[in-house]
Order: sequence, then C-alpha cells, then structure tokens
Amino acid sequence: MTQQPIGATPKKEGTALKVRKKPRRTIFLQMRKNYSSYLFLMPKLLLFILFVAIPVVWAFVLSFQEYKVFGSEFVGIDNYIKVFESEAFRIALKNTLLFTVVTVPFSVISALVIASMIFVLGKLSQSFFRSAFYLPTVTSMVIIAMVWRWMYNYEFGLFNYVLGWFGIEPLNWLGQSSSALWALIIMQCLIPFGVGIIMYLASMGSISESLYEAARIDGASTFKQWLYITVPLLKPTTLYLVLLSTIGSFQVFTQIIMMTGGGPGSATETLVHLIYKTGFRDFEFGFAAAQSVVLFVIILIFSIIQFRVLRHDE
Repeated sequence: MTQQPIGATPKKEGTALKVRKKPRRTIFLQMRKNYSSYLFLMPKLLLFILFVAIPVVWAFVLSFQEYKVFGSEFVGIDNYIKVFESEAFRIALKNTLLFTVVTVPFSVISALVIASMIFVLGKLSQSFFRSAFYLPTVTSMVIIAMVWRWMYNYEFGLFNYVLGWFGIEPLNWLGQSSSALWALIIMQCLIPFGVGIIMYLASMGSISESLYEAARIDGASTFKQWLYITVPLLKPTTLYLVLLSTIGSFQVFTQIIMMTGGGPGSATETLVHLIYKTGFRDFEFGFAAAQSVVLFVIILIFSIIQFRVLRHDE
C-alpha cells in the first residue's frame, strides 16, 4: 500500500474516475432543457428561413444559371464575367462609391456633433430634440423623396427660388448629369441621422463622470474632454453606425427610383437600382443574381476594413 506524505489530504479512491465518467452537457441536452424558449423563437426562425435564408441561397444558385421559366440552363461563371465586363455596372459602382464616401462620414460626424450638443442640455430639452431629430427616421423615404423632388423642381422649386434672391439663374438640379448625383448626395446629407443621434446620446450617458472630473482637475478644456474622452469611448457606437450607414448607402434605391430613375443617362445609376432593372425590366434574373452576389462581396470587404480600423480595445 502506498504511503501518503504527512499532512496530505487523503484521496478518495475512484474520485478521478467518477469525474472523468461524468457526462458533459451537449447542445441537444441544453436545447431539450430549454425547449419552451425555442418554441417561442420558432415562428420568427421559420419566417427568417422562408423569406431570408432560402432566397439568399437561391440567389447564389441562380447566379450560375441562365434563368428560364421552363428549365434553366447552367452557365457556370459566365454571369460573373458579364458583371465585370459590364460598363453599366462600373458606372453604377462608381456612383455608389461616391455616394457612400461623401454621405457616410458626413452623417456619422454630424450625428456625433449634434448628440454632443444635445447631451449638455436639460432632460426636457433632450427629450424634445430626440423626438425632433428621430422623426424623419419614421417617415417613409417615398414621402421624403417626393418633397425633395418638389424642392429641386426647375420652375417652382424652393432651391431655385432662393437662388433667384441672389440673381443666380435657376439650375436643373435633377435634369443634368453634372448636378443630379450631387443633388441626391446633398439631400441625403441634410436628412438628420436620427438613429445615430439617439445611439450616441445613450452611449454618452454610460461614460463615467469621474473621467471628466479627473480631466477638469488636470486643467483640460471642454473641447479636449470631448476629443480625448468622449470620442474614443464612443468607438464601439461609431463602428456600428459606420457599418449600418455604409450598408444602407450601398443599397440606396428609393431616392433613385422616385427622383431620377437612374438618369439623366446613367448619372445617378446605383448598384441596387441596376440590379432591379436587370431583373425586373430585362428579365435577366441570373445576371441580376450575379450582380447582387458581387454587391454582397463588396459590402463585406468594406465592413471588414471598417471593423479593423475602428475596432475598440479600451
């Protein structure tokens, strides 16, 4: 019999064996234990599978086919070759990139500045401005686009009326290639980014006041407190808003179809509007599916780059 060292706690025989034989919880057992929760999730999960997951998979499969109502034909990567050889796709990509590069930084930065100005106000004033800036978010973009189309009207639009005060000739904002896309960009920039303002206000409320007190003791000005404390600690929110607004700008559609239809010429053609025309006007569903897959890859690449640049380690 093996002797144990003096002072050592005696071991119970078979303890280690019993621990090794203890069954581990599997995913199936956990799901079985919490089956009632999954029953509540089941309707939403079924809707997601039917209207999101299956269409996405089918679009990817369709991108390798020349779709026909009776019997589609497998064409391999021919649709993708057509996408990269298409002049219309390159123009739409250029317009979409310009729209994104200008509107996303402006929207996020303006939301941060407006939220910072609102945060220092009293609770009643904060509630008022929250509602005021969030209101356009719940308004249909169709209605907003119709209002802005009237404002850009050549004969009786608000902008040309204001230009007339300064003796400037009226501009055909949406009717000429040089100004049509910039008119849409200006419209997007001047629509308040309500979601961003609300999220920034909520994030600012979670920053510890002790950080600002320490900065004030060290003699930091209000601007330096905002620049070196508020802005860095809002990086997670900034990352989310940049990703959200980038995806939204790459998918811009309502403004295009309501205000310009992609014209004049191809001056305001964007990727989603081009995909719509390819599929539902030209009935080239395989080609449209390939364009949508390429758009998905482009958005994914931009999202990865933004996540690496703006990721938060504090």
